[in-house]
Amino acid sequence: MNDTNYASPFSWRYARPSLRELFSERERRKLWRAVWVALAEAQQRAGLVSQAEVDDLRKHADEIDLEAALAIEREIGHDLMAEIRVYARQATVGGGKIHLGATSMDVEDTVETFRMRLALDQITAALDDLLRAFAVQIDRRADLVCMGYTHLQPAEPTTLGYRLAVYAQDLLIDRAMLLAAREQLTAKGIRGAVGTSASYTRLFDGTTRTPQDQENDVLGRFGLAARDVATQTYPRKLDYLLLSTLAGMGASLSKFAFDVRVLASPGFGDIAEPFGAKQVGSSAMPFKRNPVMAERIDSLARLLPAYADVAWQNAATNLLERTLDDSANRRTILPEALLCSDEILSLAKKIVDGLRVDERRITENLRTYGPFAGTEAILMEAAKRGGDRQELHEVIRESAMRAYDALAAGDSNPLATLLADDERIARWVDPAEVRERLDPMGHVGDAAQRARRLAQRIRDTVETVEKNDA
Repeated sequence: MNDTNYASPFSWRYARPSLRELFSERERRKLWRAVWVALAEAQQRAGLVSQAEVDDLRKHADEIDLEAALAIEREIGHDLMAEIRVYARQATVGGGKIHLGATSMDVEDTVETFRMRLALDQITAALDDLLRAFAVQIDRRADLVCMGYTHLQPAEPTTLGYRLAVYAQDLLIDRAMLLAAREQLTAKGIRGAVGTSASYTRLFDGTTRTPQDQENDVLGRFGLAARDVATQTYPRKLDYLLLSTLAGMGASLSKFAFDVRVLASPGFGDIAEPFGAKQVGSSAMPFKRNPVMAERIDSLARLLPAYADVAWQNAATNLLERTLDDSANRRTILPEALLCSDEILSLAKKIVDGLRVDERRITENLRTYGPFAGTEAILMEAAKRGGDRQELHEVIRESAMRAYDALAAGDSNPLATLLADDERIARWVDPAEVRERLDPMGHVGDAAQRARRLAQRIRDTVETVEKNDA
C-alpha cells in the first residue's frame, strides 16, 4: 500500500492477497509478455521468428520495469505500446518481433479473459467453502424450532436449520450460474484489428501454418477458447454476464447478512455474528456489539449491481467493430467486482462458522408468539368437525387480538386459555386438544427433513466437483 497517494480499499483492505496480486499492474504486464512469447513461439513454427529471437524473449519476459514503461506512456499515451518498447530494449535480439501482426486487444483481451477465469476459480472455491460451512450448521440446527416471520411479524414456526437452508439453496443457484458464466468467458482470439485475421493471413502466406494454427497455439497456452467471430474485442456482453452473475450472488449474501442483523437485534435475539473477546463495537459506547461483518457484506454487495450496470452500458454502446469508451471503466469494474465478491464470501464464511445461537431467546420467542401459529390447525380441525369456517375465523381473530394486547401490556400470552375457554371453539375441539395444537413445537411440518436433504445435496455437489478436479 502506498500511503502517500489514493489507494482503493480493494488494493489493500478487502479480498485475499492472491487475488489482489492477480489483478496487479505487474502481473498484468507479465501476462502481456507471456502472450507475446506464445505469439513468437507460434510464428517460429512457421519460420517467421528465429529460435534465438524466441529464446531472447523468454529470457527477459519477467523483467518488468514499470517506471520506465510509465515514462514512455506519458510521452506516447499508449500503455501497451510503452510496454512493448521497454521489452524490446531489454530483449535486443528478439525485440523486433514482439507483437508481430497483432493488435492491442489480441493481447489485452486474452490476458483479461485469463485473469477473470482464474479469479472465478478462486471465488467458486470460496463459495464451496461457504456452502460446506452452511451444511454443517444446517445439520446441527435442523431440529431447532424457532419462530418464522413474514412481513417482519411473527408467523408460523420453522427450524433454524431450515432457515439456513434457504440461504444455502440460493447460493447453490449462484454456484451453478458462476460455473456457467465461467464457461461462457471466451477470448477474442488472435485475429487482428477488426477480428478478420487479415494481418495474420498476409503474414502466414507462403508458410505451412495458418492464422488458426497460431490462435490455437497461443490460446492453448492459457487454456482459452474463442468464438467463431470477433470484432476488435471479445463480446462485451460477456463482462455483463459475469458481473450480473456476481451481483446475483451478492443479493443472496446481502439477504443472509441483513437477516442476521435483524435477528441479532434485541427484539429478536435468536442469532448473532461472532464477536471477538477484544473487539470494539463503538468508539463512544463500550457496551455495543454491532453486527459489523454483516453490515460490511450489505455495504459491499451494493456495489456489485452498480458494476454490472456499467458493464451493461459497455455492451450496449460498444459501437461497430469497437469503441474505446469501455476501456477506462473496465480497469475498475472487472477487478473490483471480483475482489468485492471474494470479500463478502470471506465475511459470510466467518459469520456462518462462528454463528452464535441463543436458544434461550429462541424458546422465549416461541413461548411468546408460537401459540398464534396453532390457530390455523384449530380452525381447520373445527371446520372438519362441522363448524362454520368463517364464523370460527372471526372467533379466533378476536381472541388473537386480545392476546396481542396482553403481550403489549407485558403479560404472558393468554391465547391458549382464551380459546380453550371459548364455548364456540370447545363445541368442536376439546380444550386439552386446543392447548396441544397451540404448541408450536409440533407445527413445523417436514422442515427438518428438507433441511437435511439440502445439506446432503451441498455435500454431494461440492464433493463431486472435487473428485472431478482430482
